[in-house]
Amino acid sequence: MVQTTFFRIRRGPHRLASLLLYCGIITALLLGIASAQDRRGASAPLGAPMAVVGTRGMVVAQERLAAEVGRDVLAKGGNAVDAAVATGFAMAVTYPRAGNIGGGGFMLIHRAGGDDVAIDYRETAPAAATRDMFLGADGKPDNAKSRDSALGIGVPGTVAGLTLALEKYGSGKFSLAELLQPAIALARDGFVVSDDLADTLPDWHRRLTRWPSTARVLARPDGGPYREGDRLVQADLAVTLEAIAAQGARGFYDGPVADRLARAVQDAGGLITTEDLRSYQALIRTPLRGSYRGYDIVAMPLPSSAGPVLIESLNILEGLPLRDAPQGSAQSLHWLIEAMKRGYADRARYLGDPAFVDAPLSRLLDKDFAAKQRASIHADRATPATEMLPPPREGDNTTHFSVVDAQGNAVSNTTTLNFSYGVGLIAEGTGVLLNNELDDFTAAPGAANAFGLVGFEANLPGPGKRPLSSMAPTIVLKDGKVLLVTGSPGGSRIISAVLQVMVNVLDYQMDVAAAVAAPRVHHQWQPDEVRVERGFDPAVLGALQSKGHQIVTPLGQTSANSILMTAQGPRGAPDPRTRGAAAAAE
Repeated sequence: MVQTTFFRIRRGPHRLASLLLYCGIITALLLGIASAQDRRGASAPLGAPMAVVGTRGMVVAQERLAAEVGRDVLAKGGNAVDAAVATGFAMAVTYPRAGNIGGGGFMLIHRAGGDDVAIDYRETAPAAATRDMFLGADGKPDNAKSRDSALGIGVPGTVAGLTLALEKYGSGKFSLAELLQPAIALARDGFVVSDDLADTLPDWHRRLTRWPSTARVLARPDGGPYREGDRLVQADLAVTLEAIAAQGARGFYDGPVADRLARAVQDAGGLITTEDLRSYQALIRTPLRGSYRGYDIVAMPLPSSAGPVLIESLNILEGLPLRDAPQGSAQSLHWLIEAMKRGYADRARYLGDPAFVDAPLSRLLDKDFAAKQRASIHADRATPATEMLPPPREGDNTTHFSVVDAQGNAVSNTTTLNFSYGVGLIAEGTGVLLNNELDDFTAAPGAANAFGLVGFEANLPGPGKRPLSSMAPTIVLKDGKVLLVTGSPGGSRIISAVLQVMVNVLDYQMDVAAAVAAPRVHHQWQPDEVRVERGFDPAVLGALQSKGHQIVTPLGQTSANSILMTAQGPRGAPDPRTRGAAAAAE
């Protein structure tokens, strides 16, 4: 038997009514229980969705059809990696604004028995990239070059990453072709447009249809955006997926598909060549390891900044009496904000592609360094960002899914095109929607990317470089076994979202659904402001302001689709902020 829970909030054409409905649902989910005085604290969500429980495994993703594809693989005896690969390729069809084969990402794998593996399939800059490629004639950053033009397209890594994961860590029960069949069928036969796709295609219609090759796929025959109830068929994408099924990664990075991809990028003014595609490699890396209050933290290494920032932030928090302050209280949020601020400042100062930058990770992740950071936190006032100003030399959509199987294996996978629908260009004849991921580089020292993240020399563009990322697939272990699998989309907000889910579960012992639904705050060092979601007690926000924190709303969307292991089995919690799905195999 299988069980799927799908959280769906309509917007459609009735925007005002839909917005009110959305706000009402989110408010109901996130309002604090003012009378609660236990460790869950004052902002434990009221009416939070119940987690879905499974016995033979769980997939939690942002799109229902893809989650069910992965669930079916688990139900047939596949392991977590098998299910993740099937889910990832299906997401490229059914969730095109972030699921992809034209982008990249990170996969974190825990194998029963204690082995942990990180797969880096981040996009790379083409060989012709230069450090000043996103500057205008005046020598200043030209945002249009990195965000709206084909110059922002990085060499895609998703196909290499998913195929490598299956080859090295799959169960051996399924071939790549078998795992690709559901995605091929969804692309070839089509599926009914609903929910997120129906909501976002109208919003992004003008950006997408500026490219004729994209308009032919993602616009109706009458030229308008697809609407709820329409059937979306992606015949060219089906052919590309069939080439991958038949030839593996070579079917994408070499031969006719690669030729079409390179030609489309170059015709649009980009730099990618067939040699860039042919030479791309996904990399197996050693995960970062940390500890927090008796739990083991397994996180992505560079070029993900998330692992270093998460572990540094947790190290700072570990020496604070967080549990003595109710969850969601001004004191607990003050400590979280100050820890985030320091972690994000060091992100800007030190981090980049490890093939090009020697980041001082041993110092940043050291408990003694955290103690010095912690000692600089003032109990009653915010630390100005300028006091942590780093010297110059010293993404909007992503998607995350979590998978566990009955054997104790787990996958935390985050993948992205950067903006929703990436740069918007579908390479003619391939069905592949391409990324604008190179905007994650720093155009010039001290400049900010589309998410406001400031960077310096360590993250300037260069040939073959992988831009620094905030993607944060994370696994928490207890006594060597999986306890929590989490991650999120949301650009610069990803790391802070994951940090708060972890603190809610590990410090406040919240149920995973409540931990995911609880309102969030975010501080990324620059700009020096705290972004908050609706749902906090105004008195709490007032207390933060009295400490000198500048409060700004709204925060912006994150979606921390998570799984918590319990005695009853895995409990899957889709984030109620989006229309995620938990698909359980029983």
